[in-house]
Amino acid sequence: MSLRIGIDIGSTTVKVVVLDEQNKLLFRSYERHYSKTRERACETLHSIQEMLQGKQVKLVITGSAGLGVANASGIDFVQEVYATAAAVNTYIPDTDAVIELGGEDAKIIFFGGALEERMNGSCAGGTGAFIDQMATLMNVTVNELDELSLKHEKIYPIASRCGVFAKSDIQPILNQGGRKEDLAASIFQAVVDQTVAGLTQGRELKGKIVFLGGPLHFLMGLRQRFVETLKLDEEHAIFPEDGDCFAAMGAALCATDYEPILFEDALKKLEESVDTTTLVDTMPPLFQDVTEYGAFCARHNAKRPPEVDIKTYEGPAWLGIDAGSTTTKLALITEDGGLLYTYYQSNQGNPVSVVLPQLKQIYQLCGDRIEIKGAAVTGYGEDLIKNAFNCDLGLVETVAHYKAAAHFNPDVDFIIDIGGQDMKCFKIRNGAVDSIMLNEACSSGCGSFIETFAKALGYSIADFAKLGLFAQHPVNLGSRCTVFMNSSVKQAQKDGASVEDISAGLSISIVKNAIYKVIRAASANDLGKHIVVQGGTFHNDAVLRAFEQELGRDVTRPTISGIMGAFGAALAARDLHLEKSGILNAKALEKFTHVAKPATCGLCTNHCSLTINTFDGGRRFVSGNRCSRPLGEEPSHLPDLMRYKYGKLRALHGKGQGNGSRGKIGIPFGLNMYENLPFWFELFTRLNFEVVLSPESSRKLYLKGQRTIPSDTVCYPAKLLHGHVEALVEAGVDAIFYPCMPYNFNEGVSDNNYNCPVVAYYPELLAANVPNLKKVRYLNPYFGLHRPKDFERKASEWFFNEFQVPKRETVAAAKAAYAAYAAYKEDLRATGRAYIEQARAEDRPILVVAGRPYHMDPEINHGINDLITSFGFILITEDAVAYLEDKAPRHVLNQWTYHARMYNAARYVCTQEDMELIQLVSFGCGIDAITGDEMRSILEQGGKLYTQLKIDDISNLGAVKIRIRSLMAAIEARKAQ
Repeated sequence: MSLRIGIDIGSTTVKVVVLDEQNKLLFRSYERHYSKTRERACETLHSIQEMLQGKQVKLVITGSAGLGVANASGIDFVQEVYATAAAVNTYIPDTDAVIELGGEDAKIIFFGGALEERMNGSCAGGTGAFIDQMATLMNVTVNELDELSLKHEKIYPIASRCGVFAKSDIQPILNQGGRKEDLAASIFQAVVDQTVAGLTQGRELKGKIVFLGGPLHFLMGLRQRFVETLKLDEEHAIFPEDGDCFAAMGAALCATDYEPILFEDALKKLEESVDTTTLVDTMPPLFQDVTEYGAFCARHNAKRPPEVDIKTYEGPAWLGIDAGSTTTKLALITEDGGLLYTYYQSNQGNPVSVVLPQLKQIYQLCGDRIEIKGAAVTGYGEDLIKNAFNCDLGLVETVAHYKAAAHFNPDVDFIIDIGGQDMKCFKIRNGAVDSIMLNEACSSGCGSFIETFAKALGYSIADFAKLGLFAQHPVNLGSRCTVFMNSSVKQAQKDGASVEDISAGLSISIVKNAIYKVIRAASANDLGKHIVVQGGTFHNDAVLRAFEQELGRDVTRPTISGIMGAFGAALAARDLHLEKSGILNAKALEKFTHVAKPATCGLCTNHCSLTINTFDGGRRFVSGNRCSRPLGEEPSHLPDLMRYKYGKLRALHGKGQGNGSRGKIGIPFGLNMYENLPFWFELFTRLNFEVVLSPESSRKLYLKGQRTIPSDTVCYPAKLLHGHVEALVEAGVDAIFYPCMPYNFNEGVSDNNYNCPVVAYYPELLAANVPNLKKVRYLNPYFGLHRPKDFERKASEWFFNEFQVPKRETVAAAKAAYAAYAAYKEDLRATGRAYIEQARAEDRPILVVAGRPYHMDPEINHGINDLITSFGFILITEDAVAYLEDKAPRHVLNQWTYHARMYNAARYVCTQEDMELIQLVSFGCGIDAITGDEMRSILEQGGKLYTQLKIDDISNLGAVKIRIRSLMAAIEARKAQ
């Protein structure tokens, strides 16, 4: 019998194995292929030529990138799930499930009965590529990341849907001094959560589980997180010795059924199968020739601040520091904005250690000739740096960038800043930052996107960017997620596109992402006439040129586009007109020390992950907190209608006016119960039931129900309900009541009064997906409260059938319930009026927070309301003002009760001088995509600012803070005018 060879060509690696007749492994190799798939496979086969020369072999190819190679060479192909299953059935026959993580894919295969396979879809969060990205962010190798994770003490909640989100969780923890060991373990935990929640989709992982693929083979820390999360013992968690090559072994096993071939012939087939180049979709070149490029450079290099020699200059100077998410920038300027000193460096996760030596150097260069008269700091690490070095001013980054842009172009009306993993765009109106757009869900339009590809193809970013300038046929790669872009790039390479064409294509793709996905512009005029571009990514001439071509107009790129934040901060320090700066002097820096320790605050249900920074002389700075409690101060409780409503609703449990004789009814406290609880509580207690509410939402409660969630894309408020019903089952109630409600109350201001599909039918989904509900009486009838007479008739029948309640009694209870709901509404409005009066008496700004009723859940909004009131706003919710406006025609079909309220609240805010509005949006909410655009148009037509906050299970409020502070700065600027 001949030897069998299996070749597994994955998205990032090639695995080759040779098996003998007894299925014993004679040879194995695991190598990265850097997109050269066929060449890599041939090299490996050449290395074992001596072993196989002149022998008959059976050869089969498998893997996500293997089909193309197999087709071109005429070698047999077997699908990877089938190959993996063959290997598992042969070597570990009693397996119940397989979890396999690869470079860009993650899959779970369930055995037992029919083979069922689930794979990641549109996002590569939680795969090997994600771990690589995170290691780069933390400036360690993947192996070092693994070693660090084994020494962790605590785990932070981190999102792994996408590298961008994970970064927005990790970066602040790093910037505030969190330990790298804890972060490394948290990254692995995020991968586990993503795999379990995203792929099991409600099917339970139990029995004997085999872990396969490169990341699970090489990373002990990742294994540890899987085993602990799934609570497996050694018998049930299997890590095969050759787990990284299992699919290749499966392919070799499948080869048994195919015809043998001489080894030399097989090798020849592979080597000669160079893909025929097909025409790829191409675009016109960025530059026709060198002269055109020369003119382009000259135009952009004209915008530069005067350079002043720090060694000879005498007089005052001002310092600006921008502690960004991945880099730290400094600028020291003279009165007229001349540059004395600049600095731009990656901050390796600790901005303090970067700023300290720089300050020492600046003092050394300045000597006695130059006096620093002011220092300002901006960016992610603003609070930390401001406290560490005692700077005079901290300012929100949008304002710093605007100051810098206006210095170069006083008429600027649009600023776009593309950094490593974030993109900020803001419109300027009447000299203030007006609307802010940040990339929320995806970093495919950012600088790190090009960096990833440059590294994969073996170039530095600068060289890679230059390659594309004169490419004659840039490839059209579309604008998609980094991971899928990977497959577009591979496809283009197979189709014969050169590296130059790909480099140019990526630059164009970044720009398209920025314009059409983040800004969502319909045309260049949506942006503005005077556009200033900045951020490190625009140093790349190819990106800048693509941006100008896409918009069809020239833009301004100052030569210091990478340090505009620091330059703007320095200008702000200058405008303080201080006699003397409070920044630590050279003497004080000699004694400077900094120690950071992690801690968890237990003073309320938020359980903020704090970092306690201690500096020399006993100075302390606590970061990560959302209120002032951990600092030893009681939080300032300005009137906050969200908190008021939440407290009122949480109190609705127990027997009410009844005696509880008919038993305990459990009500899950989520989604539309935040709207209808006053009604149901009154109804059940009047009928002598005792009402048991599920516990307050928390991360722990979410994890309790996580494995039963069938959809990864549904909004976080819906996902939480799985935990709520599990908790009610444990509480031992007699029945759980959670009705399906397609309609909401009709408030007469909309075309219809629906609930959104998730709110309306989630009770059905829970019934189908939560196995524990079989242990309890689960009632999910269809009810509509919008027609009281119909409800009385239907409810009296239902209660008679289910609980033998006399019909007269139910009708009376229903009338009382409608009255209770009306009283609750009136109380909210009266409280809202009182809060508004108080705000006007105390001359405080009023912020209307418009969202859905369940956005008041602290686990869903992560304490955004506390953050807002901590900035001195008085907080009102949309339902306290919406009733003051009548029905009006809208551009969109206005058929949802909650949305009609938001539109009316926005219209009312436009009539009030002292009110602004913020819209809360759940990540993944389809209907909010429509609402957001409509809200923006109402507010902008009324001359107000539109601020949208996206919320989900990420608890880091960095982006939220930027938006609220920019809103405050804009209000200030308006007052000043």
